[in-house]
Amino acid sequence: MTTKTEAAPVVEAAVPDLDAVAGRWVGLDEIAHLPSLRNQQGQGHVNHDLTSLSWLVAPPFTFGYHTGELRVDGSVPAAQRFRWKPWGVTREHRGDGLRLSTDTRMALSRDLLLWRVTVTNEGADARTVELSQDLFAMVAHSEVGYGWLYDGPWNHGQHHDFMALERIRATTGGRGGSYLLSPASRKLRLGRPRVPGIQRDEDHGPMLLDDALPAHVSHDKEPEPRVGVAGTVRALRIESGDGTSVLRADDAITLAVEDEATLDPFALAPGQTITLDLRLDTEGQTGTVLTHGNHPDSLQIGLDGGRLWLGITGERELTDAEPRAGEWHRVSARIEADHVALHLDGQEIARTRHWTRSRRWTARLDGQAVAIADTRSSARAAYAFAEGPSSLQAEGPGGCATWTVRIEPGQSTTVALACAYGTDAATVMAEARAAAADFEGTVRAGEEGWRAHWTNMFTPGNGDFSGHLPVLTTEDAGLAETYYLGALQALYMRNIRIRPGEPVFLTGGPRLGPTTTYFWDHCEWSRMYALLEPAGLRSWLTRVLAGPYRDSFGIEARSGGPLGNAYSANDHALFRLIEHYVCLTGDTAFLDVETGGATVLEHLERLGFGWRDKRSAATGGVLADFGDDAWNLLECVPTYTGVVASFNGAYVGATRSLAGLYRQRGRHEDAARAEAEADVLAKAVLDLYAGAGRWQIRRPDGTDTIGHCLDFGLVSAHLYRDLSADTRREMADFVTDRLLVGGWMRALSPDDPIAAASDRPDHGAAGAFCAWPGVTAHGLARLGYRDRAVTLLRDLTAAASGGVWGQAMEIVTGPDGEHRAQVAERGVSNRDCIAGAAATEAVLSALFDLDPSFAHGGPVTRPHTLTVEGIGTLTGFGPAD
Repeated sequence: MTTKTEAAPVVEAAVPDLDAVAGRWVGLDEIAHLPSLRNQQGQGHVNHDLTSLSWLVAPPFTFGYHTGELRVDGSVPAAQRFRWKPWGVTREHRGDGLRLSTDTRMALSRDLLLWRVTVTNEGADARTVELSQDLFAMVAHSEVGYGWLYDGPWNHGQHHDFMALERIRATTGGRGGSYLLSPASRKLRLGRPRVPGIQRDEDHGPMLLDDALPAHVSHDKEPEPRVGVAGTVRALRIESGDGTSVLRADDAITLAVEDEATLDPFALAPGQTITLDLRLDTEGQTGTVLTHGNHPDSLQIGLDGGRLWLGITGERELTDAEPRAGEWHRVSARIEADHVALHLDGQEIARTRHWTRSRRWTARLDGQAVAIADTRSSARAAYAFAEGPSSLQAEGPGGCATWTVRIEPGQSTTVALACAYGTDAATVMAEARAAAADFEGTVRAGEEGWRAHWTNMFTPGNGDFSGHLPVLTTEDAGLAETYYLGALQALYMRNIRIRPGEPVFLTGGPRLGPTTTYFWDHCEWSRMYALLEPAGLRSWLTRVLAGPYRDSFGIEARSGGPLGNAYSANDHALFRLIEHYVCLTGDTAFLDVETGGATVLEHLERLGFGWRDKRSAATGGVLADFGDDAWNLLECVPTYTGVVASFNGAYVGATRSLAGLYRQRGRHEDAARAEAEADVLAKAVLDLYAGAGRWQIRRPDGTDTIGHCLDFGLVSAHLYRDLSADTRREMADFVTDRLLVGGWMRALSPDDPIAAASDRPDHGAAGAFCAWPGVTAHGLARLGYRDRAVTLLRDLTAAASGGVWGQAMEIVTGPDGEHRAQVAERGVSNRDCIAGAAATEAVLSALFDLDPSFAHGGPVTRPHTLTVEGIGTLTGFGPAD
């Protein structure tokens, strides 16, 4: 390898056109997780039909349910293939002689949605076609509640209900009409309910991938009071439609307002009846009588001021019935696929209704437009049309527009509509009408805006970013695709409204986290972050260090509050982000800035020496012991607890980096002490090596051996000089032989003893987190296997499922019997994830040796041009003049 630097470009560098980087057509048979939409201030998901959107959120606005489907001659066509671009998603359906193509967009940096529907007659005869588009805008305005599990609007209230909304999405495109009942088995509880959002029946029970989420909610919203009723329940029966007993409790159960009685789990099913006798102690009570499960969509029966109510899946029906205290009453719920009916003493008193029959939102016609208002918040929305429909109706949460068109053979017709949202009805209506009147100009402005952002990413002194990325010129087309797709991933995840004046790069979504940044995910692109947005990174670090960063996994950027449980990765992640920021920008003064009651340097020392207070005599007393909670480490790998090689290896690197920083500051005794401690740590980490590329896990009750890419990645990054040649070879061979597959990789070796119990496609054997290929490529290069790193990096873009990389990338087997990777959809996986930018990070680190560290001396020298023989050239690598 030959590296050379120049003061000026030696090649003609060019950034590829955004169209060449983004989006290819993918068929429904080759995609699991449908494409997303983003517009630098919000996010959303397309569904299986041709027009509807779900999970729409642009804080302070959130949309519930979905925006409505397109019907063609009375039927809802399903999307057969998709093409994603950063500015929008095209969906297509062919059948019955028609080609239907739709273009759906969130207008760039505007509270505006756009749809274009094109119908082409591919038959031999002229056709009259009826196009009917639902116009739903179940939008709410809220300044609070934007955690990882952010609040969304339902007909009753504002909360996050991941599973219920996904069931509603699953009905789109003619895929089914039933969404009300979860298929999961849940415990029946009497009395005081648990706080929904944890979404599991027991606080310390397993987090099942298909029906569980941790309670990662923001703390800026006062939780609803949750109390039971004072009374007695007896003769509880759950029976199936054929009279078979599902559950029964004959004995009387006495309840107080703080009591909870737990019975056996069962799954709700059509035809079931839940029956009980209820005797209340006092009149006028408010509280819960019965809850099926611990989820936001749970079936519940309760009282409000003495009046009975029935709730399930975002619906709550309040009745006028007030059971008299001191008397026995027969209460029953009849469960069907599309509704639940509540009976009191043999009389039906309430019945849930379909989500579209909302009483929360109101709609009215305003000429050839529809105005929609939320009765629970100040949110307003409006639909307008480029050409007026043949008929227009307003009802409930929106309405319906219908066009009847005559299409000659080989000809096409197009309809276009816009939906604006905000808090002022007149302004919203004007925005919708203006966008519809100049629809093509509005569309064009969005595309041009995205292209301008893209160009500015690589332009020194641009108006969008406080820094820029270097341009890569290479003859290796695969490397170029990987490099630029990772850059686009960072741009796509950028949000410029959450914190005015400071761009925020979101961690994931769209189903989760519209304001959330995880520390760990950010460190996977820390070099890029420091190059592209140094001022934003400095501001973000200052805010993070002022909070309880060791007790949470990230922050809710809108309120600035902490989110979630602590991660063992936090010390490593934040140390690396500070180190890379200072070393790449030369802003050593940042180390002396005070935030959170300490200087940044003091925080850096706390992070780098974090292993000191984690040592345990029960596991050797030298290495950090991360405890027995798997959720603090890899979540889904039950045995990955205690002493592990990965983050202990990272502590070796951090301690050596601190030694280098001490030496730069003339603190030579501190430097020598840190170096000695790092050497002791390094030896202890190497003692965990189990051979053949695998590492030992050490716990007080014994040891395990594991083959996980996280151990490989962090040990090879920080201890490569300490490893013998044989160990480096074994580690590299393990990755090549056991982990790399289908143009992607597995996080965990499929022959590992714990693999069967670790099925998640991000950290288990089913696939790999989107950062792991980049981390692994960096490790291969550090071990001396740069050629293998190149091979891994050049093949990654095929796994992106026609868009950018998702949080979890699962390995699947195609019809040809070959393995390939795709963005996982099952469970709670995110369609988009900022950590995918680690692929670009690895091009910089693994192939161009960009490895900033205090251990290497002062700030990194950044020449204008950097060339590596056989790889390519980075132009504009240095800071702007």
